[in-house]
Amino acid sequence: MSTCKTQLSVEKEERRAATSKEQAYPKMAMTAFQFHHCRPFLPSSTKSQPSASPRVSCMASHLSAKCRRDYTSVMIVPTGVGASIGGFAGDALPVARALSSVVDCLITHPNVLNAAMLYWPMQNVLYVEGYALDRFAEGSWALHPVHRNKVGLVLDNGIEEELRIRHLQAADATRASLGLPVVEYVVTDTPLEVAKWVDPKSGQSTGRIKHPDSLLRAVQTLIDRSQVNAIAVVARFPDDDLDNVDDYRQGMGIDVLAGVEAVISHLVVKEFQIPCAHAPATRPLPMTLSLCPKSAAEEIGYTFLPCVLAGLSRAPQYLVKDSHYSEKGCLFASDVDSVLLPVDACGGDGALAFARSKQNKPLIITVEENETVLNSTPDKLGINTVMVANYWEAIGVIAAHKAGIDPQSLRRNRIGNIPCASYAPTNGFSLSSV
Repeated sequence: MSTCKTQLSVEKEERRAATSKEQAYPKMAMTAFQFHHCRPFLPSSTKSQPSASPRVSCMASHLSAKCRRDYTSVMIVPTGVGASIGGFAGDALPVARALSSVVDCLITHPNVLNAAMLYWPMQNVLYVEGYALDRFAEGSWALHPVHRNKVGLVLDNGIEEELRIRHLQAADATRASLGLPVVEYVVTDTPLEVAKWVDPKSGQSTGRIKHPDSLLRAVQTLIDRSQVNAIAVVARFPDDDLDNVDDYRQGMGIDVLAGVEAVISHLVVKEFQIPCAHAPATRPLPMTLSLCPKSAAEEIGYTFLPCVLAGLSRAPQYLVKDSHYSEKGCLFASDVDSVLLPVDACGGDGALAFARSKQNKPLIITVEENETVLNSTPDKLGINTVMVANYWEAIGVIAAHKAGIDPQSLRRNRIGNIPCASYAPTNGFSLSSV
């Protein structure tokens, strides 16, 4: 009996000593646990060393490793064509927000992202002007993402003093409240004299500026004096009769300002190869009690400038093919995995370039619900596309495509038996399926 008690006492003392040692050296005890559980291939006699403990962790197996390239999608909604979604005041922005949560990188243009006084920051979305997007699609330009741009502001000499002050106050507000790098402004030496109209043949809005050279001189001044690399333009637009804008305010018709806005930004981007976007200067319209929500973003302030400055502040730079085209970190047309278009707006330069690409051709998706005044449908242009009813379906198709899944496999009875290709071998005998 006394021997048993003695043995129990010895075992109790050994357990107490072991516990005290673990409390005195908790890191060593934990390291031993990690060492033996995370590295089972080591000899069991290996002793852990305190100095090596930071290098051994059970979390090592969860270190991120990039196993595939980013999935890139392009979303296009042409401007001034009366698009059912994206033809008004930033009403395609919810689509861009949803799509950006699915893809790794979304490339789109100001018509999709601009909503006058409203905007939505998205870290994986590239704000690319329409002319630049066409050149990118053709493969002649590359996109170089940046952390920030130095934005210069050009104001039309034809803007009245009160309206000019409103725009300068809006620019100062973005600098103070959003921290945007808007560094300097300049007023053109001559009123630009904007004219706008609807093309009777195509039904889309367009226009011109009478003094384009004045605009280009103003941009050159900002580049030379402040080394800006992005340009926001505010031109004075003619005030419309209420009858001419009533349809637009009711969520119908076309945006009569949008076409010539594109003309202005195209001019600057073509000449200087830097990001540019335009905000029209107009007098506020009288309040209406029947306003469509799709048009409402343009009724809540004196200017459309904030969304333009926000977009330009991080817009990618454009690299022409004969310059630093191979610079690390650039995006090329061959990086694009899918392109999203309205069903009848497939005839633009960018859309056709993507559709006819011979290398890494992207998946082209057309949305039936988004109709425009155009009539450039895939069948008329001989383009193969995946036709979807709406943007809900489009985002589902893109999610499947990103996952490496044939989108047709998600539909009923869309996958048939695998075909067998016939061919003629060199011995002259052809083989075919039986």
